[in-house]
Amino acid sequence: MHNAQMILEGQRALVTGGAVRIGRAITEALQAEGAEVIVHFQGSEEEANTLSPKTIQADLADPAQCETLMQRASEQFGKIDVLINNAAVFYPTRLADATHELTLKELQINLLAPLALTRGFAQQTQAGKIINLLDRRITGHDTSCVPYMLSKKGLEELTQLSALDLAPGITVNAVAPGAVLPPPDKESDTAWEPAGTTPLKKRPTPADIADAVLYLLKADSITGQTLFIDGGQNLL
Repeated sequence: MHNAQMILEGQRALVTGGAVRIGRAITEALQAEGAEVIVHFQGSEEEANTLSPKTIQADLADPAQCETLMQRASEQFGKIDVLINNAAVFYPTRLADATHELTLKELQINLLAPLALTRGFAQQTQAGKIINLLDRRITGHDTSCVPYMLSKKGLEELTQLSALDLAPGITVNAVAPGAVLPPPDKESDTAWEPAGTTPLKKRPTPADIADAVLYLLKADSITGQTLFIDGGQNLL
């Protein structure tokens, strides 16, 4: 085990949305392995500062800021070895309401930002690892959130395309969480339950997601893969 842990020791990682929720669990897991984590945040500056002395602010809804984020990070902190595309937004938008504006809003943050960051990552290093955060819904067709579904299925395709394109130096994999945490606006709602039944009868934890991220970061023979951490929900 000791050798596996050495891989992340001293590695520099950028985690988007790394200050709160699942992003926070990933940041803390990387730090526990000895990695140096640059926490990207949009509004959660206070939380970011409590986690790491190295933070960077960017609004991923702004294409221009997405284009420069990786360059800013590497110029400020040095070469980035690991990119975790975690930041995402979710709006329950059905087809009838999926206007150009609302659709682009989710595509920009959930898909186009990771695309820009992946391009930027490959420009500043020849060797490294990228993990994209997906959603177990990608195996189905959830009509309650059309733009979101398009963005996450697109990100799965980007994971595979970039895995091929950036091989052999850079591996690109994905983790698809199930219903881990209630949406931010429902955090105090004790009645919140994940949609649908879960074969394993238990909700995955943020730590479960972080463990999967670490596994893929330490795996040198895996690329273009998606690990579902969802208690089996994707099978239904």
